[in-house]
Amino acid sequence: MYKPNDFQPDPPLTEAEAELIRSLPKATVALIDTTVLSQASANWRKVAMVVAQTMMDLEARVGPLPDVYFAQRVRHLVETGQLESQGDLARMRYSEVRLVKM
Repeated sequence: MYKPNDFQPDPPLTEAEAELIRSLPKATVALIDTTVLSQASANWRKVAMVVAQTMMDLEARVGPLPDVYFAQRVRHLVETGQLESQGDLARMRYSEVRLVKM
């Protein structure tokens, strides 16, 4: 059964979360992107699953970061042509990504 907020876009970062994200070193952001890509495959995978697995892989190394930030990194990787997407990327539970086919 659907809940009313199931159809809402993912929430924006809070100001405190945004400040934390702005303080991340470029090397950490690159590590996050690399890990996101390592969780993707040639087959479609839910963005929420890619985000969750990335968060589990990185929590000990980068600390707790909001899931919404990882979803933003997924969108960035789609925008830069490193991932393909289908569905609504503004709602990680209703979108999928895969590695770009060569």
